[in-house]
This record gives sequence, structure tokens and C-alpha cells, in this order.
Amino acid sequence: MAKILVVDDEEDLEILFRQKYRQKIRSGEYEMIFALNGQQALDLLKDHPDVDMILSDINMPVMDGLTLLSNTKEKNPLLKTIIISAYGDMENIRKAMNLGAFDFVTKPVDFQDLEITMEKTLGYITQLKSTLQAMRENNILRMYVDETVLNFMGGKEIESALMENETIEATVAFIDLVGFTKISENEDPNTVVGLLNEYFDLMVKEIIEEKGSVDKFIGDAVMAVFQGPRHLERAVKTGLAIRDKMEAIPEYSEKTHFKPQVSIGINSGEMVSGNIGSKSLKRLDYTVIGDVVNVASRLQNAANASQILLLEKCASILDSEFNVKVVGEMNFKNKAQPVKVIEILS
Repeated sequence: MAKILVVDDEEDLEILFRQKYRQKIRSGEYEMIFALNGQQALDLLKDHPDVDMILSDINMPVMDGLTLLSNTKEKNPLLKTIIISAYGDMENIRKAMNLGAFDFVTKPVDFQDLEITMEKTLGYITQLKSTLQAMRENNILRMYVDETVLNFMGGKEIESALMENETIEATVAFIDLVGFTKISENEDPNTVVGLLNEYFDLMVKEIIEEKGSVDKFIGDAVMAVFQGPRHLERAVKTGLAIRDKMEAIPEYSEKTHFKPQVSIGINSGEMVSGNIGSKSLKRLDYTVIGDVVNVASRLQNAANASQILLLEKCASILDSEFNVKVVGEMNFKNKAQPVKVIEILS
């Protein structure tokens, strides 16, 4: 339903409009409300903020149509106004247009022409609202979906490309809050979730700072992926920054005595990137998979609080600026041979 505000000091105009558009009013296409001057119209707009369009005369007592137009333009840029006036000279038309009028119709009114103008205006308003809604939804989507996915959606024919994947060289990091689940025993759920989001926000800022992307949140852990030049160094810098920021946070409360610390596993190499899931169920996850990812997860599980573990074979790629310590060999599930592990100290 289109809600239309008609503003004119001719009182019998309401009867005329209701008669001319009775079919659209009866069918629910139009809802019309009426005001006798600009001030009355502004008062009505406070009670009817969902008005889509104004049909307004120019010359009226108390407040004229051009003043009304300037007021509504400031308060609601989406509200479109058609000026209906006997003064159809170029000066008045230009004044109205400069103040933001969408169109101009002269009196005596040709109702067939007016209806065409109204439908054109309402069509524009609908398109504008749809565009704004899409922008809002996109902004909301960005809160839940990684930028990589949005770029993927915007750059390809989605249906034909859904199950495509590619092999990439990248670094993956798993960052886990050590012992965080224990505080849920003494804190209410809202406090636990709020605190978790606070820690996640700290982690994500550091990941973004080094041009990484958050692949997913897994319980109280974050999985991050780094691509491009020096991706391993950037991942290690991120891990160190997150560890140091966490250690600088004091205990959360006397009741829980929770001191935020992280355990981090990092691995670098070749992995598969793409949409993983069920196309039939329409549930997909844009992620990375492969042995490199699995080992990074195992390294995180093996790490103690404040430890950052990395495979020794990756150390040769790192700059000498990093201080490391040999941890030794570790056996991981589904790995036939033990792997040599180092710890990033600083």
C-alpha cells in the first residue's frame, strides 16, 4: 500500500480525490490522508512517518507548499513530493525543483496525467527503498560473512561456481582461549558471551592489522588464514600480538580468577580453498582444508598457555627477527611420522 499525503487549502479537494481514486483506495493500493496547509501536514507526518509521497499545493495559509517542501527534504530525504499548483510558470517550477520536488503538475488537474505521475514517483520510491534495504542487508551480511566470500559472490555466477575450489599457498593459525569454558560454571551466560566477544574482538583486530582473514569462530577459538606476500611472518606477528595483548589484561573477576591466555598453532603450505558443504541442503562454508590445516589445529591442541607452536621446517622461511626455541618431536593423530616442532618466543 502506498501512503499519500494530500496538502491543499481547498476543503472539497478531499472529496474529489477520494472519488477519483476510490477503486485504488478500496483495493488497498492507496491510503490517502489530507491536510489544509503545510503546518498541518508536518504535524500529520509526525503521526504518520510511513508516508511515501506528498501531493502539495503552493499557495496556502499558515505554511505554503515550498516551505513544507524544504522542511520535509531536511527531515526525510526519501519522502518525495509532487507539487500541484495553478502557478505553472517557470519561476515556480524551478523553485520547487531546487527545493527537491520530484515532479510538478498544474491546475486544473488532469487526474489521468496525475495518476501516471504518481505511479512513476511511487515506482522510484520503491526502487530506492529496495536499494537501501539491499545496502542494509549487505552491511548485516558483512557481520556474519568473511570479505572473501562477499568478493566471491560479487565476482562470479554463483550457481555455476558454488562448488569450485582452488589450491593456494597460505598460512593458517588456530588461536584458542585457554581454560575459558571453566568460567561458565560461575558466570551467567550473558556475561560469558559478552566476555568471549570482547576477547574475539581483540583477536580479530590483530588479524586484520596483518591483512589476515577470519575463517571461522570455533567455540572459544579463532581460525585465521593469511595469504599473499610474507603470509607466514604476518601470521606469526599476529600470534605474538594477540598473546601479548591477552597477557596484559588483568584477571576478569575475583570469583572466577580467569586470566586470559591463548594457545596458538601455526602452519604454512599448500591447502585447498573453496566452498565445503552440501549444495542440496544449501549450507556451505567458505574455508580452507588439507593436511596443513589439520597440523595447525594439532599444534594448537599441543600448545600450553601462552605458547605459539610452529613446524621446524617452516622456520627457514621466517626472518631472523623472530626468537625461537626447539621443542622437539611430537606425534600427531593420523600422522605416520613424528614432526619437529619449534616455539615462537618473541
